[in-house]
Amino acid sequence: MRKLIYAINLTIDGCFDHTKVIGDEAMLEYWTHVLREADLLVYGRITYQLMVPYWPDVAKNHSMAKAENDFADTFDSLDKVVFSRSLERAEDKKTRIVRTDLQDEILKLKQQEGRDILLGGVALPSQLIALGLVDEFLFVIHPVIAGEGKRLMEGIDLQERLQLRLVESKILKSGCVALRYLKQ
Repeated sequence: MRKLIYAINLTIDGCFDHTKVIGDEAMLEYWTHVLREADLLVYGRITYQLMVPYWPDVAKNHSMAKAENDFADTFDSLDKVVFSRSLERAEDKKTRIVRTDLQDEILKLKQQEGRDILLGGVALPSQLIALGLVDEFLFVIHPVIAGEGKRLMEGIDLQERLQLRLVESKILKSGCVALRYLKQ
């Protein structure tokens, strides 16, 4: 069975706003490595529209530094599933929009052959965490205190506390710390 891995950048105070974190070469190299371990990305509409068409455009033009271009190429090569009731069409041919039941579709995806599934964003992952469908958590914590911003699990009630086990940690050159947790 494929693992569903929630992967996200956050500040020390738990903010998941992409404008509040550090975007440096070391972080992009780390995320490129993470992407290469998966073969499917799962997003909600908001996160999808933050990533596409930006990264596919970088992949086409190679208009950035090497780390950005490598990330863009890897991102662009992966299939994507977007859960949305309002997105009318996908920006690229590697994206499929899903409007059916979230839990049923994720269970189907996990049963398919393939490598890991990476999950990004905030609202959709919060729902999947509450449903108990996320197997692994990958947080890159940035040495920033944002003071404000959206946080994971806002408006979502967990039925019971979720216990995690740290299985890997890595300090990046920028001072960011990558933490990998398994659900117990």
